[in-house]
Amino acid sequence: MIIVFMLSVSRLSGQDSILTYLPLEEAKLEPYQIQVTYNKTSHLLFPSRIRYVDLGSDLLIAGKAEPVGNVLRIKSAVRGFEEETNFSVITEDGKFYNFDVYYSAYPYILSYDLLQQQRRMEQQYSTDVLFEDLKGSSSTLTELIMENLYVKSNRTIKHISSKNYGIHFSVRALHVNDNKFYFTLQVRNSSNVSFDVDLINFKIVDKKNLKRTIVQDKLLEPLRVYTPVTTVPYHSDIVGVYLLDQFTLLKDQVLEIEILEKNGGRHQKVQLENKDLLNAKLISGLNIKTK
Repeated sequence: MIIVFMLSVSRLSGQDSILTYLPLEEAKLEPYQIQVTYNKTSHLLFPSRIRYVDLGSDLLIAGKAEPVGNVLRIKSAVRGFEEETNFSVITEDGKFYNFDVYYSAYPYILSYDLLQQQRRMEQQYSTDVLFEDLKGSSSTLTELIMENLYVKSNRTIKHISSKNYGIHFSVRALHVNDNKFYFTLQVRNSSNVSFDVDLINFKIVDKKNLKRTIVQDKLLEPLRVYTPVTTVPYHSDIVGVYLLDQFTLLKDQVLEIEILEKNGGRHQKVQLENKDLLNAKLISGLNIKTK
């Protein structure tokens, strides 16, 4: 028996609706095949951090290799199982991987790099997972936009910056696409001491409370970060792209972006007005290049 699903509905003039069906087999994703064993651990290196793992049975043991987040360790929980089993992985960039697993006392491969396989698969299938935090936006397109903004790093904003102690923190660019803001931030270190970033905060602050030490600010959590700023060596600069849900400000509010130095006091802070958000550049005006 072939299972089918409805693809589309069309109506002919003066006639009943005609339903068009395609076999569900058309949506099939071919699984990878992997051998595991009891005495040795197999490692799978994914192009992005692992977000979800589902094991098909208790014949397998798996876990992320800490402290890195894109390496999966997997091995057999029992010796010599004969039946086939499987597992699935979803990564932070929205890619879905499915594996058929077989037992082998002497597997011929113990380490796998999924980057080449992923690129080959992308040419044949659309495997995007629409994460809830992206609210239906394509994770692949989102990553591609962030990568292009990082590489191009064209400045669209010149007036939003903070500079002291040899540290220059600025909003280099602000773009908007599909109800999302893309903030390109730059940290330039002209001092002789490296700058270790502890935290970057986005928060909506009332203007009348700016001078108070304790206020109820609204923290905004970035949905994605491309090449997050962690350490800025002396006489160098680093850029990071931060993705946030689209928002606007009330009359008496500003967006405050604060960068804190780890084990230091060279903190920096910049503020954006509502007009800065409304003047964000449309992504449609960029020449986004695919790989």
